[in-house]
Amino acid sequence: MGYMGKILKVNLSKGKISEEPLNMDFAKMFLGGSSLACRILYDMINKDTDPLGPENPLIFMTSSLTGTIAPSCGRYVVCARSPLTGIWGESNSGGKFGPMLNFSGFDGIIIVGRSEKPVYLSIIDGSAELRSAEHL
Repeated sequence: MGYMGKILKVNLSKGKISEEPLNMDFAKMFLGGSSLACRILYDMINKDTDPLGPENPLIFMTSSLTGTIAPSCGRYVVCARSPLTGIWGESNSGGKFGPMLNFSGFDGIIIVGRSEKPVYLSIIDGSAELRSAEHL
């Protein structure tokens, strides 16, 4: 499958969504979702970033093999600055989310900010939008 070449950036505070190209130099150096997300996180935070604050990015990242028939390639990671340690925190999961994220055209999602009202992110055929979740 390889990389899709795009990252989806969501700013909940502003209600804005944008796309940015995946840094292919990073993708070549930092194979796998965890190491790539760590490198992206490193550029987005500093020593003063509050792990529980809206400026701490929540990064969902796949790898170049996510969605392929290779063993264990349905996985993705979720990364941010850990409130427990103050450094790197990560979790990974399997299932359909990782492959479906890649199939939608994105290698990852970076979420920052805090929404004033409940919202959810809808991604359909590579088109993303924030929708009201107040009815849920």
